[in-house]
Amino acid sequence: MEEIVFVTHNKGKAKSAERYFKHIKFTTYDFELDEPRSDDLKEIATAKVKQAYQIVQKPCIALDTGFYIDELNGFPKAFVNFALETIGITGILKLMEGKENRKCRFQECLAFHDGKEIRYFYGQHEGVLTCEVKGKDRKEKWSDLWYIFQPIYFNKTLAEMNEEEREARRKIDGSKEALQEFANWYEVNDRKV
Repeated sequence: MEEIVFVTHNKGKAKSAERYFKHIKFTTYDFELDEPRSDDLKEIATAKVKQAYQIVQKPCIALDTGFYIDELNGFPKAFVNFALETIGITGILKLMEGKENRKCRFQECLAFHDGKEIRYFYGQHEGVLTCEVKGKDRKEKWSDLWYIFQPIYFNKTLAEMNEEEREARRKIDGSKEALQEFANWYEVNDRKV
């Protein structure tokens, strides 16, 4: 099995990969990839994985995640980092004061580049925004949005859930992880790649 390199600067994403890549030989390369100004996750993931491949010269993956709030016409979309750096999660909650429709979702696009072609894997997590910041810091946390994102059918934010609770919720809420989708595909297809 050939080694896969996960190029990411996000320690929470790297920690999640460890959980899903138990049967995949992989390493992480700590590097903050350039992100084009776009709200198209596939376009961003493509640019990131091409840059990653140029750096590591090995089969690699890059992952991009967007956050979409229905009441705000999808804001912040793929501009999550910009939104968090400027208004933060308290600013997002301020924008949502008095709003009844609190539906939101994470969407993910993972791009795998083997040097010949790029393949894509998608994830989605439905939920609602809380009215306040809740939870504690966790090593597997991808984003501060975990403090205000409550998966559907649950009364806890991701930051309030332990690892077992977050894993169990996927069977209940129907969410899909792009990392898991890739791992399932790669374990079956690695000999053909």
